[in-house]
Amino acid sequence: MPIDITKSRHALAFIVFVVLLDAISFGIILPVMPKLIISLTDATLSEASRIGGYLMFTYAIVQFFAAPILGNLGDKYGRRPILLYTLAALGLDYLLMASAPTILWLFVARLIAGVASSSFAIAYAYVTDITLAENRAQRFGMIGAAFGGGLVLGPVIGGLLGEYGARIPFYAAAGLALTNLVYGYFMLGESLSKENRREFDIRRANPIGAVIQLKKYPVIMGLAFAYFLYMIGHLSLPSTWTYYTIEKFSWSESQIGLSLGFAGVFMIIVQAVLIRWAIPKMGAYRAGILGMVAIIIGFCGYAFSVQGWQLYPWLVVAALSGFVSPAFQSIMTSQIPANAQGELQGSLSSMNSITAIIGPLLMTQLFAAFTDEQSSIYFPGVSFFAAAILSLTCLLIFVPVVRKHKLTTLGKR
Repeated sequence: MPIDITKSRHALAFIVFVVLLDAISFGIILPVMPKLIISLTDATLSEASRIGGYLMFTYAIVQFFAAPILGNLGDKYGRRPILLYTLAALGLDYLLMASAPTILWLFVARLIAGVASSSFAIAYAYVTDITLAENRAQRFGMIGAAFGGGLVLGPVIGGLLGEYGARIPFYAAAGLALTNLVYGYFMLGESLSKENRREFDIRRANPIGAVIQLKKYPVIMGLAFAYFLYMIGHLSLPSTWTYYTIEKFSWSESQIGLSLGFAGVFMIIVQAVLIRWAIPKMGAYRAGILGMVAIIIGFCGYAFSVQGWQLYPWLVVAALSGFVSPAFQSIMTSQIPANAQGELQGSLSSMNSITAIIGPLLMTQLFAAFTDEQSSIYFPGVSFFAAAILSLTCLLIFVPVVRKHKLTTLGKR
């Protein structure tokens, strides 16, 4: 039975906890991925960054085709079964990575994860189902805060466990994902009522078809492109942070984990506390602008820091980018009918997959090119500088698109 909207707070607590555990399982492997790749290939750090980019590419290209199918299946069968399916595949992915005897196994594991990679998209659709339009931005912020909580706990745990072996965090991540599956199976109800479901249509359940469907909503296309550029830049952090801090500051796994945990603390503060004030008071439009300006400053700070401790104040500034995703989500979901919210999230997930195809390859290749021994210019912060330029371009698109469609007051009371 679908969840009554009057019980949405209880259901929201369930979905936030699911996302929290999912994010922990993701964050826990970040500090040790270079170490695992190097142990399997005997590569240099620069070469390992390239392989890491190819692993992220493998995941993303499969996700690109799978995400809209899962999003549309969610519109037909409900959110719950799709979410449980993704959690089961994620657990298998981490088990394979933990036991991998060769680098090929890591690529197989990433293929499996890519086929079932829509947990966050389904979570957003779930929250949309159970939330009134005027409250969605705040609740999207809570989802972001749950992810931030995972980034606090996951990398810290992963960094500490990584001191005892590069594979240990992967086993821990698998355990968390499977715990998530059990929790969801017994505790999570269905959110999508039968009257708001629609038949599955393969023409709408593919990456190109899903984007074409969104052409019916002009404001969505402009915002989606701006968000596309933002996400390419944003991916510089998970794809190169570990390699960058090892290369430039010789950080250990625990130091990397603590830095990502520090970033996660301020992400929680922004998305769980500040956003409750910012969206209603400033509106989604102004909050989005503030977040984009903050991330531009933060990326430049990362790129040109000369000592490791200098990264920390820039992490605080960049945490205000937590306004960006809820602002985009709030504006875009307000333009879409209830029976197409899953399609919207699947389409956005597909676009995010394109950024995940382009972003890690671009950022890791840039890092490798500017840290290679044969390079004439040594600039390990090049990926973050490129991300700043992409974020600035996003801002320059976002402002005129929103103003043209007169959505600048959305979210204000």
